[in-house]
Amino acid sequence: MATKSGRNFWLLLLFIFSGLVIGGLLGELAGHIDFLWWLKEGQSFGLTEPIVLDLSVLQLTFGFTIKLNVASIIGLLTAVLIYRKI
Repeated sequence: MATKSGRNFWLLLLFIFSGLVIGGLLGELAGHIDFLWWLKEGQSFGLTEPIVLDLSVLQLTFGFTIKLNVASIIGLLTAVLIYRKI
């Protein structure tokens, strides 16, 4: 059985992930509006080319990229504030 602090940790992760995803989507959509272009500005980092491990019988491809924009950071902060109010 999970402790209360364990449940709080997973709930916080869910809020953070939701805030980043929703904020990122809203930022991409708002980037097409002239006066909201700044919400789409951001940075992408991670593996630009996937790493391929070929074991002859099995081929594994590893890749990981994070794209952060202004709206996703705002979504993250909003999610943390909502979490703290609960």
